[in-house]
Amino acid sequence: MSRVYNFSAGPAVLPEEVLREAADEMLDYQGSGMSVMEMSHRSKTYDNIIKEAEKDLRDIMNIPDNYKVLFLQGGASQQFAMIPMNLMKNKVADYIITGQWAKKAWKEAQIYGKANAIASSEDKTFSYIPDCSDLPISEDADYVYICENNTIYGTKFKTLPNTKGKTLVADVSSCFLSEPVDVTKYGLIYGGVQKNVGPAGVVIVIIREDLITEDTLPMTPTMLKYKTHADADSLYNTPPAYGIYICGKVFKWIKKMGGLSKMKEINEKKAKILYDFLDGSKLFKGTVEKDSRSLMNVPFVTGNEELDAKFVKEAAAEGLVSLKGHRTVGGMRASIYNAMPIEGVEKLVEFMKKFEKENG
Repeated sequence: MSRVYNFSAGPAVLPEEVLREAADEMLDYQGSGMSVMEMSHRSKTYDNIIKEAEKDLRDIMNIPDNYKVLFLQGGASQQFAMIPMNLMKNKVADYIITGQWAKKAWKEAQIYGKANAIASSEDKTFSYIPDCSDLPISEDADYVYICENNTIYGTKFKTLPNTKGKTLVADVSSCFLSEPVDVTKYGLIYGGVQKNVGPAGVVIVIIREDLITEDTLPMTPTMLKYKTHADADSLYNTPPAYGIYICGKVFKWIKKMGGLSKMKEINEKKAKILYDFLDGSKLFKGTVEKDSRSLMNVPFVTGNEELDAKFVKEAAAEGLVSLKGHRTVGGMRASIYNAMPIEGVEKLVEFMKKFEKENG
């Protein structure tokens, strides 16, 4: 069977050439006589893999020397606790609630201190990003938290919030490496890799060194201290070794493609094809306010649940899979991450036109 166009929100599509390369090396990685899956994380060979992955990521994102790159486990969801445990010195933090994941992070932070919801777009099913130019930032807030791209709702911060000098913490899971980023604007950026970078099981944390201290909340487990992992170069315990190896290959692929400015250009072109169709369609409509639209996740509906279900089923038969929307929004969602080729988006729009003719 030929490969499908996979519009899944995560785990998601990976670049085909990365998968082919990994397949070629599956039984024998560069003459080692074994797979990376079987290799000791303490071996010289693996040490080169993880160090090269970090170096390539630093190159791509232009990460300054005073930031550490950590390859961790526990997914983005574990960061919901790890962030307050490590950063809540005054036991106060401000959260901007633009979707389910930001809301979960905010609720988790309430276990550790005072977590204030200082802005929210829940009033309109998270279909927009609120104005964050003049928010009631708490005097003693340790940080201000955002989820920069909202996978479920298809929204993206186009302008970072004015944190009034407070440290900005951002979950970038679903927009990671999709466009250039100024790392210096953040104290901590993190993302689960299974959407735009690699296989599930790795979360990458990019954290400014002054935020990595022994001074964590009492009872913070050793494994949940950033210092533990920073001091050991992400090798304190056995890391998600194979996942990191694949991420490393994806970093090389991005470099080969021309880096983050090129990725942004391609992603804008792909998103435009889909949004332009939605804006002119009589049957389908996007659910997000125009100036908040994500380049990565595009939710849309017909307004009729039965028709939505029919669309998802018929699209799958055409090799356009995982288009069912999240239950909180309904309808459909096309996740068009870096590795989704432009032909996939063109095929989707072609099918949507045909479906509209037959069912409009």
